[in-house]
Amino acid sequence: MNEILQGLIQAFWLILSFDSELITISLRSLYVTISALIISILIAFPLAALLVVTRFRFRRAMIVMLNALMGLPPVVVGLIVYILFSRSGPFGVLGLLYTTSAMIIAQVIIITPLITSIAHQSMQALWADYRNLLISINISKMQRVVTLMWDSKRALITACLAGFGRGIGEVGAIMIVGGNIDNATRVLTTAISLETSRGDFSLALALGFVLITLAISVSFATHWFGKTERGELW
Repeated sequence: MNEILQGLIQAFWLILSFDSELITISLRSLYVTISALIISILIAFPLAALLVVTRFRFRRAMIVMLNALMGLPPVVVGLIVYILFSRSGPFGVLGLLYTTSAMIIAQVIIITPLITSIAHQSMQALWADYRNLLISINISKMQRVVTLMWDSKRALITACLAGFGRGIGEVGAIMIVGGNIDNATRVLTTAISLETSRGDFSLALALGFVLITLAISVSFATHWFGKTERGELW
């Protein structure tokens, strides 16, 4: 019990003293997740809107596949990315394995289906109300996409927050493709795993508190945006 209390006290001290290792790992986690989130948004939002306003062969199959990919095991994603970027893989020449770039790619694969699915559901509901109007004024598909994205912006922000929450807590894929290398690819989740195995509970707890704070912040933000959308307060 005393060891746990000492670990908690040391953890709070590391946070209050802005420990350099703690700050570096936290900033690297934010860099990887935010970078992956931006790339995922650029893919997910237009794709979701196009799935709403256009009709083409295999459209329903694509929607079903995106929904299924939401439950894709992160460890499997890490394995696939590892194989693709290993020296014997098709993209091994790029030398991205065990770098933050590989970690970003893995996170993009993990969170893009989630953001796309949430965005598609919100814009699909909006399209049911807007469809006749947008078709009657004879605007292009691109203008329809922009209109849907703009008017569903609060739901899209919620989708972004959900994607961020999924990415920041990822450990399996990140561990495989990043290697948990000190001062290179070590992030919050992998560092917690490592420090716990070492028995350094103070640093592990400090990292855990930072991760919990980020997760709670995202949860509150998601709840707030959902509440404003229901109450039409913006």
